[in-house]
Amino acid sequence: MLLNKILVYGSVGLVWLAASGPVAAQTPSKAGSVVYIIEPEDGAVIHSPVTVKFGLRGMGVAPAGVDRPGTGHHHLLIDSEVPPLDRPIAKDARHLHFGAGQTEAVIDLPPGRHTLQLILGDKNHIPHDPPLISKRITLTVE
Repeated sequence: MLLNKILVYGSVGLVWLAASGPVAAQTPSKAGSVVYIIEPEDGAVIHSPVTVKFGLRGMGVAPAGVDRPGTGHHHLLIDSEVPPLDRPIAKDARHLHFGAGQTEAVIDLPPGRHTLQLILGDKNHIPHDPPLISKRITLTVE
C-alpha cells in the first residue's frame, strides 16, 4: 500500500496526515464532452463475440502515456460498477483498457445478461474531472 504523508499547519501546530492510495491530480475534461457506446444498442439480443464501438464527442482519443490536452483513451466496464474516480482504473477481465487509442473492440461474453459501460481515462488511466462515463447498457447474449 502506498502511503502519502501531508504536513498540515493548524491552530494546534504541525500535524501529519496519512492517506492510503495514490494522490494524483485529475486531468480536466472539456465542458460538454460525452462518451457513449455506438453499438450494440441497449437491450440488444446478440451472439458472442460482440463488436463494441466506442463514441466520443468534444475530446480526442490518444494512447495511454500521451500527455495531450483534451484527450484520453477508452476503458470498457463489463458487469462492473464505476470504479473510484480518483485512481487509475483497474485492468482485469471486467475493466478492459484500450490504451493504444482503439475505438472499437471484439469481446467474448458468455450467454446471459451483461452490462457494458465506457469511461474515459487520461494518460495514466485516471478518469477525467469531471469524469466522462457513458450510459450503462444491458445486453443478452444467446
